Amino acid sequence: MNDQVIERAKNHFAAIVEEQMARVEKMKKAEDWIDYGKIDPVKIGFCWGDGIGPIISRETQRVLEYLLADHIKKGRLEFTTIEGLTIENRVKCMKAIPDDVLKELKACHVILKAPTTTPEKGGPYPNIESANVAMRRELDLFANVRPVKVPKEGIDWIFFRENTEGAYILGSRGIQVTEDLAIDFKVITKQGAERIIRMAFEYARNNGINSVTVVTKANVVKTTDGLFLETAERIGKEYPEITWEGWYIDIMTAKLIDPKRRTHFRVMVLPNLYGDILTDEAAEFQGGVGTAGSANIGKRYAMFEAIHGSAPRMIKEGRGEYADPSSLIRASAMMIRHIGLSDIAEQLEMALDITGQYEKKLAITGRSDGATGHEFCDYLMETVKDPQLKSRWQSFFVS
Repeated sequence: MNDQVIERAKNHFAAIVEEQMARVEKMKKAEDWIDYGKIDPVKIGFCWGDGIGPIISRETQRVLEYLLADHIKKGRLEFTTIEGLTIENRVKCMKAIPDDVLKELKACHVILKAPTTTPEKGGPYPNIESANVAMRRELDLFANVRPVKVPKEGIDWIFFRENTEGAYILGSRGIQVTEDLAIDFKVITKQGAERIIRMAFEYARNNGINSVTVVTKANVVKTTDGLFLETAERIGKEYPEITWEGWYIDIMTAKLIDPKRRTHFRVMVLPNLYGDILTDEAAEFQGGVGTAGSANIGKRYAMFEAIHGSAPRMIKEGRGEYADPSSLIRASAMMIRHIGLSDIAEQLEMALDITGQYEKKLAITGRSDGATGHEFCDYLMETVKDPQLKSRWQSFFVS
C-alpha cells in the first residue's frame, strides 16, 4: 500500500517538474515589450467581476469616461466589457477562466479588473483555482507592481512582487498523500527571478533611486529563496550606482511599521507570497487595502486591479453600495500611466490623494454611517475637475 502511495506522489511531482521545465524553456525565448505608441486603438478589457465588483466598476467607469473622453472620441482607446469572470460562470464551466473569456482577454492590450471571488476548501463553491492566479499565468503577467505613497509621512514605496512563481503558482497543485499528510509545492526559476529583479533595478535606475531591497526567507527556505537571493546578487553587479541589501520577510514586516526605518525603503522586490503579505501591510499606511491599486505587467499584456477581494459579506448584508471604489480607481490611474497618458494619471492620483488622504470631506466606512461609493465618486469628480487641482494638492505639503 505504501509503495502505491509513494508511486502516485512521485508521478504527481514528475508531472509538475516537466511542466515547469517547459515553462523555463518558454521564458528563455524572450519576446519584446509591447510599444503602446505604435498601437491604435489601444484595446482595454474591463472585467467587472462579482460581489462588490460591478458596484465599484460602475463608479470607476464614470471617472474614466470623463478623463478619457477625448481619446475615446478620437478612437485612440477602445473599451470592452468582459462579463464572464463571475463566480457563477466560472463554477458553471469549472474553470478559473472559461475558454471563451480567456479568448476575449487575449484580444485586449490591457485589462482593468474588478475583484473576483476565490473559492476555498469547505466554502459554498467548488474549490477551483483563483482567476487572478490563472490570469497571471495564462498572460504571463510576471510583475505585480504596487506603489504606496503617503508624502506627509515620507513614505514613497514601490513593490515588485513576482507574480507567476513562488507558492501561489502551484497552490492548487499540491497533493494529499494520505489522510495524514498533505504537501504543497513552491517553485523559483532563475529566469523568473531575473526578470522581476531586473525590472526593480531598472525602475530604480530610471527614477534616480539608489537602493533596492530584496526580501526573502533564504536563511530557512534555502533552495528556492536562496536562488532568488543569488540572482539578485548577480544582477546587482550590473547596477554599480545602486546599493542593494537582502532582508528577511519576518523582520521586514516589523521594520515597515518602524517610523525610524520605514522611510529608508524605496524599491522592494520579493517572491509571490511575501509580496502579497507585505503590500497589504503597506497599503494600511495609505488608508487600507480599499485605497491601493495594483498592476500586473508582462511583455505582451498588462492587467490592473483592486487589491482587495469581492467582499461577499457586504453583498449578503446589503451594504454593497457603501463599498469603496478607490482601489479600482487607483488601479485605473496606473493603467492610464502604463499606456502613456501620464498627465491624466497624475491628475487622477492627485484627486485621489486629496479626497482620500488629506481633505477627507467624506468618509467611507463600508456601512450606512459613512458615504456611499457613488457619493465619494461625486466628490472625486468635483475634485478632478477643479482647475486649481495641482495647487490644491500642493497646499497640503506646506508646513
